Amino acid sequence: MTEKLEAEKLKIKEIIEKEVFVTKDKERIVDQNGVDNSWLFDFRRVFLRADILDTVSELFWEKIKNEYPFQVGGIEVASIPLITSFVLKTKEKGKISNGFFIRKSRKKSGLLKMIEGEISDEKIILVDDILNTGKSFIRQVEVIEALGKKVSAVFVVLRFRDLQYYEYFNERGIKIISLFEINDFKDTLKIENLIKYEEKQTPMPFETEWYFKSENPDYFKVIPKSLPAIDNEKIYFGGDNGTFWALNQSDGNIAWKYKILFGDKTKKVFSSPTVANNTVYFGANDGNFYALDSENGKRKWVFMEADWVASSPCISKSLNSIFVGLEFGLWGKQGCLVALDLNTGKKKWEFSMSQISYSSPAYSTESNIVVCGNNNYSVYGLDAKTGKLVWEFKTDGEVKESFAFDEKRGLVVFGSFDSYVYILEAKTGKLVHKTKTNEVIYSTPLVHDDFVYVASLDKNLYCIDLKNGAIVWSFATNGRIFSSPEIINDKIYIGSNDGRLYELDKKTGENTALFQATERITNKVVYSKKTDRIFLTTFANEIYCLKKNL
Repeated sequence: MTEKLEAEKLKIKEIIEKEVFVTKDKERIVDQNGVDNSWLFDFRRVFLRADILDTVSELFWEKIKNEYPFQVGGIEVASIPLITSFVLKTKEKGKISNGFFIRKSRKKSGLLKMIEGEISDEKIILVDDILNTGKSFIRQVEVIEALGKKVSAVFVVLRFRDLQYYEYFNERGIKIISLFEINDFKDTLKIENLIKYEEKQTPMPFETEWYFKSENPDYFKVIPKSLPAIDNEKIYFGGDNGTFWALNQSDGNIAWKYKILFGDKTKKVFSSPTVANNTVYFGANDGNFYALDSENGKRKWVFMEADWVASSPCISKSLNSIFVGLEFGLWGKQGCLVALDLNTGKKKWEFSMSQISYSSPAYSTESNIVVCGNNNYSVYGLDAKTGKLVWEFKTDGEVKESFAFDEKRGLVVFGSFDSYVYILEAKTGKLVHKTKTNEVIYSTPLVHDDFVYVASLDKNLYCIDLKNGAIVWSFATNGRIFSSPEIINDKIYIGSNDGRLYELDKKTGENTALFQATERITNKVVYSKKTDRIFLTTFANEIYCLKKNL
């Protein structure tokens, strides 16, 4: 590097120290959980200054010129001025390079793009202001590799950790190039690399065995959608476009499909199916509730009394009944819960509610209670055999998702849009405990042993002690959580809107493994004990069949 460039680099270093580095004594610094932090690097306050961008681009060119031809990309927002400046700098050098950026979430109008700009066949260099854990870059790499492209290098102004920490990039042969590392500021800012190289990145041991995507997903609805159900051979789920799919678990090939012709625009099948007696049951937004032969997809019966059915069913085999919430909206928005005969679809009873019943019911064999929520802020406990109201519990928010029972203690657990997790007596509806989170709960809890695990739109998964309602631990993701937790081989699995599936230690909440998808994960995973495979869906109607390599 020339003396002039060394001097320019020194100027950038001084600007970072004086303007980019922010401490809590100057401004309040808050992390995603609302916790105050001591310091951060805020490059955005200088990245729109022409002199700084030009200097950084010159230094970038010096570091990367031997890699030409290349194209430059990154994730919004900080990378966009860098990408623009770098592309202009290559032109200044008499070269041409392509630029693109990746959206944090897919655009919901126009062309519905995840990537803005075109990706060419040249080697790809991803750029950003900082490299900390690398999770943001990992998502970008996964998005690009899903397109059949390969990332050659990542370039950042500042790297937080030792190079040996970044196993994900090292294993893929992705170069890490930075102008500075935190240790360069050890003397002036009194900070150093956050984690020594002996500590490892979170393992990513999951291999995609097959992948399937239903056509024309609804990118506007970022909520839980049709969660797959499995039997010994197939996996069943509904698509936003009205196609109900049956896929072979072994290879993801289509076994059969059933088309729903009418519905609520692109929200035709949001109901999650359930399988029993060689029959798959699900609702659709054409107002019908279907029972199809699981072998060939032929109709056994259809119940037709609703305007929409987005609720997901649950079954009582001892009562030979299936329960599902119905919605009526043509003459005033109302809902009801019905019990249907498993074999014939004949209605056994119904219980009317004053608002829409989007919530999915849950059935307790010990209490003989079926519980369902409503948009009128109420939760109802009904006698499963007769449909008579046993109890009603009022919250301060809508109850959209389903319920978990602790059969050992006779408890029912659920979350509400008032941000509370409620623990009630299943037989009486009496409040036992309630626990506050920081946002709306649009997730179904999981009860395991003495604890309940529940996610919130505050981006956290909580472990709550059933005995006293106390929070034992919480785990923060980088996105809101609509997904529900699941337990597989004594580990907790939870997906997030950051597109990551997290494997956690159930006792401590420690992140023990992860998988990066390209779209947001709004449903829980489904696990097959028979094949030891995990089925992961995204809000874009994708299914990943995952194998965990030990």
